[in-house]
Amino acid sequence: MTTLQDICAGLPTNPLPSPRSRDGSLPHAPTRVTNLTNEEQQLAVKNALRYFPPDSHEVLAPEFAAELINFGHIYMYRFLPAIDMRAYPLREYPAKCESAAAIMHMIMNNLDPRVAQFPQELVTYGGNGQVFSNWAQFYLVMNYLSEMTEEQTLVMYSGHPLGLFPSSERSPRAIITNGMVIPNYSSREEYDKLFALGVTMYGQMTAGSYCYIGPQGIVHGTTITVMNAGRKYLGNSNLAGKVLLTSGLGGMSGAQAKAAVIAGCVGVIAEVSQEAVYKRLEQGWVMEVVNDVSDCIARIRSARIQRKPLSLAYHGNIVDLWEGLLQQYKMTGERLVDMGTDQTSCHNPFNGGYYPVQLDFEDAQVVMKEDPSQFKKLVQESLRRQVAAINELTDAGMYFWDYGNAFLLEARRAGADVTKPGDVSGISFRYPSYVQDIMGDIFSLGFGPFSSATVRDR
Repeated sequence: MTTLQDICAGLPTNPLPSPRSRDGSLPHAPTRVTNLTNEEQQLAVKNALRYFPPDSHEVLAPEFAAELINFGHIYMYRFLPAIDMRAYPLREYPAKCESAAAIMHMIMNNLDPRVAQFPQELVTYGGNGQVFSNWAQFYLVMNYLSEMTEEQTLVMYSGHPLGLFPSSERSPRAIITNGMVIPNYSSREEYDKLFALGVTMYGQMTAGSYCYIGPQGIVHGTTITVMNAGRKYLGNSNLAGKVLLTSGLGGMSGAQAKAAVIAGCVGVIAEVSQEAVYKRLEQGWVMEVVNDVSDCIARIRSARIQRKPLSLAYHGNIVDLWEGLLQQYKMTGERLVDMGTDQTSCHNPFNGGYYPVQLDFEDAQVVMKEDPSQFKKLVQESLRRQVAAINELTDAGMYFWDYGNAFLLEARRAGADVTKPGDVSGISFRYPSYVQDIMGDIFSLGFGPFSSATVRDR
């Protein structure tokens, strides 16, 4: 087993570690669609080889080229660390200053399989929130941190370490930037190409800055959002027996289940990934799991009557559940949901952030890779169906809000009816943002989760 001292000794190249394959027991990032030309594929491999001495290129070049073709990105699986990846006590890191040890601690926490969404692809949450772009960068950064003093600053650029620079004790120990795509080239297609080339990555707020702390990071803010929505739109501080329907049990979205229970209501969260569902069940974020729409509706009905807090995971597609609840309303006149929102990763809708209802999870992975244009078509059709059901239920008295995940933006791009009625400009959304509509007063008071969120995202 590799030690922390080994991890911090630098990139192992003499000898090269033995080739490693992906761990089938772990969830993995969907295959990225690159659309690279032959010349661009060669450039991506050259970019990856820059970290390695020339005498290793003959071995690594074909291996990296195969990863690019098979997975849409060069992750460098050969260099997966053979260590129990977790946050170790600071004193155990071979560091010259406590600040550097703390950064190492945070990096390894972000990559802990119990924390990270796709640990072997260095994705912490959000479907594409990377800690680093590849495993070579992990080793290089850990080595730099082991050498850092309180008079140096590590400068990072989209996972790539630019090096240690002289600074002062009062300077930041790390300066990190991610993304940095020029606006004229900031289309999704251009970003996907640049990511495949290994020259940029999406770090989310706390993955690429190493300070992710899991769903607990937003459970406070999500709880207050749910409670304020109840006060403002249901006219009730007591949410017993009220039902919140949403989707997403990944990283940040995993907080929704716990927040619903703390707020006292029934939280129903749909999630297509079996790994994500049972990970949250094992960790205690959800209390029960159902796999059938009819069973889910029956459990919602009984929970409303019992008026006890409940977090219920529906292992399935959220569109099926919205449409099932709408059908129940039309048949019986019983509207079983009071509040609704969505926390799927709609900033990344065509590469694993949103799964279309027409396909099961496994089939969707195949179509996403082999026929991306068809996958996009299905996603957009699914978004239109989801919005249609939401619109009818809100017309019947349910309250829905946007959770800042680009759901309404992608729904509009898909042609869904999300424009505010009477808005001739077509700019305003039918549903408000939680920040403006629910949390505005809280922001103005400087109260609540935003002190902890600031620390979390700093």
